[in-house]
Amino acid sequence: MSPDKRARQRAKPKAKAPSTVTVKTKPSADDAHDIAYFALADGSSPARDFVNGLPSAPRAQMRACLVAVAAAPPKRFAGGGYWEAMHGEMTGWFEVRIDTALAGGAGKIHHRLFCRLDYEAEGRERPLLVAIMGMSKAYRTTFTASDYAKVQELGEEYFASNPRSII
Repeated sequence: MSPDKRARQRAKPKAKAPSTVTVKTKPSADDAHDIAYFALADGSSPARDFVNGLPSAPRAQMRACLVAVAAAPPKRFAGGGYWEAMHGEMTGWFEVRIDTALAGGAGKIHHRLFCRLDYEAEGRERPLLVAIMGMSKAYRTTFTASDYAKVQELGEEYFASNPRSII
């Protein structure tokens, strides 16, 4: 037998717990991110110049990947190999990975866009997904230690000033 519904309707509603107000002090890894490109002192941007210099298909894929990762946010993005956390000496870095086939079946080219996540940028309400630099390489080859050193050097330059140098 079910309880009498009339008795429930007459009962006083339970007091609600006082609502708590959460004060946000800085951007969180759970927030959607804004996309930014690191800008050198001369106003150029190695990452933006790299992306703009790609053929149309990989350029569109790379931009679409950045938008999807930033909206996910990055730590929750499951993108089938397009967005990868790096390891070893490059721990803390992420890369967007886009591959293109060469004409005539002559192999593949791997395009890599090296990115950092920034939660400390002054004057920003949302965290940043910052594209620092991009490089391409032939299939089944590796970047050299000096290639990675250049990426890290630009990353250090990016984090050396706050407000950040971005476009």
